[in-house]
Amino acid sequence: MKINLITLISATITTGLAVIASNRAENIVILDSTSVQNLNVQTEAARKRTFEETFFCIGHLEEIPANRSVLSTRTAGRVIELNAHIGDKVKEGQVLAILESRQPGNPPPRIELKAPADGVVVESHLSLGQPVEPEVELLHISDRTKLWAIAHIPQPEVPKIQRGTSARLRIVASRNNESIPVSFHSYVPEADHTNNTIDGIFVIPNTEDELRPGMRAEFHIITSMRDDVLSVPNVAIQGDSAKPVVFVTDFELPNAFIRAPVLVGQKNDQFSEIVSGLFPGDDVVVNGAYSLNHAGSGSGLSLKEALDAAHGHEHNEDGSEMTPAQRAARTAEKTGSSTSNINKNQWITPVVIAVGFLMLAILQGRWNRAQ
Repeated sequence: MKINLITLISATITTGLAVIASNRAENIVILDSTSVQNLNVQTEAARKRTFEETFFCIGHLEEIPANRSVLSTRTAGRVIELNAHIGDKVKEGQVLAILESRQPGNPPPRIELKAPADGVVVESHLSLGQPVEPEVELLHISDRTKLWAIAHIPQPEVPKIQRGTSARLRIVASRNNESIPVSFHSYVPEADHTNNTIDGIFVIPNTEDELRPGMRAEFHIITSMRDDVLSVPNVAIQGDSAKPVVFVTDFELPNAFIRAPVLVGQKNDQFSEIVSGLFPGDDVVVNGAYSLNHAGSGSGLSLKEALDAAHGHEHNEDGSEMTPAQRAARTAEKTGSSTSNINKNQWITPVVIAVGFLMLAILQGRWNRAQ
């Protein structure tokens, strides 16, 4: 009974190793160093991290109403000098226009109109020679160092959001197209019953003056967090949603990557939760994974050939180690092939010699007849 149990365990282990080897052979991609550089393959260790649960919504940018100022005059007159136009950046106290007053004088009194605040001129109602009155708005100046980012939040998500809730904001038209961390400020007074949303206000910095009101904004608003969640960057996930895979570096071969099926849990805008298929510390391809998913074996080596070269001895076609019986059969096969070649050579030499003597005899006979 003891022998049978050992035999069963041994057979089970052998079968398991054969299955692993077969899977490895079917799912490995072997490249050379040049291909790895061309694909810019980069890896990152899968690890447990604080995982943020988020929801996605869209919105747009708006000017902060309190950051707009208006230039006007208390005296009627005529514009005789204009130093600012739409799009110009101005500083508080800068002279933007000069009026010639209608008050008597020779020459008539001049009035300098100065910027009430820093900002950019967004509206202008001035032209040279234009008459102006005290009740008219002459220029609008907007301080856009900060803007409102308005998120169209679905009403079922509203209870999850309170002042200070964090979000990641991406501006589609931004040059760097990177996520910007922002915090929830407040809701607008009324809901949008048509779209079943409520607009939420986030404040976004605009110190480089790249952003403009009206630009499209994409929000990933964080509603909760979980600790110690095994996850990988989203770019590591390849395949379709029904059969997602990641590429992990092979445990012994350089420039070789194994296509590993995984079970994906929740996803946010940055990371995907891995429920099964990976262990913490597995080296996962994050950059170049898409190209790797469509790449062949750039080195031209099969798994068997790569392992033969790495280990200095022969392997099975699926990359598994040969059993003693397989080695013996392989040796016999090679020996049989060599013996067969030797036997062939043993009869080739006498035949050549015999043919040579026959040709000499024929030539000798022709020579004698000629004499």
